Amino acid sequence: MMIGTIVNTGTILTGSILGSILKRGVKEQYQNCLYNAMGLAAVGLGINAIVSNMPNSKYPVLFIVSLALGSLIGTALDIDGHFQRLMNRLGKSELSKGLSTGILLYCIGSLSILGPIQSALYGDNTYLFTNATLDLVTSTVLASTYGIGMAFAALVLFCWQGSIYLGATFLQSFLTDALMSEITIAGGFLIAASGLSILEIKDMKTLNMLPALLIPPAFFIILSFF
Repeated sequence: MMIGTIVNTGTILTGSILGSILKRGVKEQYQNCLYNAMGLAAVGLGINAIVSNMPNSKYPVLFIVSLALGSLIGTALDIDGHFQRLMNRLGKSELSKGLSTGILLYCIGSLSILGPIQSALYGDNTYLFTNATLDLVTSTVLASTYGIGMAFAALVLFCWQGSIYLGATFLQSFLTDALMSEITIAGGFLIAASGLSILEIKDMKTLNMLPALLIPPAFFIILSFF
């Protein structure tokens, strides 16, 4: 049973509710401060992920190829455009920035990826409970900035971790330290790009870059045949 994933999902929902309650009493000038704080935090977390994992990379050019190919694929599919149009129809245009950042922060990290595998194979939920604690704080801050709509990210996390949980037997041998480093580096750039978008320095259309996360696994699959 996916106890760890259920708890992790629950903490994001709880944080989203708490944050949305706090948002109601926050004046616009303070909301702007929170926007800036979240933007800086996302940039910092992205840079930390890159710097921490870059020395472990055995293929130092792979992240460049991943970002380039992933962005081309995402732009061709117009992932960001479809998502923006959906948010506009719901009257939540600003929410799209928060959701893209939140989904990346919740899902792209060793705890969120390795946690479901540990849970499925060994019944060990330590990684997921630790991730849940971090996500509780993050979701509260994000929801205090972007509102209750951030709760949608909980559904994405549940589907993400649930898929990894169900495929744990195969993924355990596939998700090597080398692959995790490459995915985390690419993910770090995406998180930093989300921060730049929140700060309105440049609209990076981060969702169009999401396919970049699929390039390292594809590369390692191809590599396994040689």
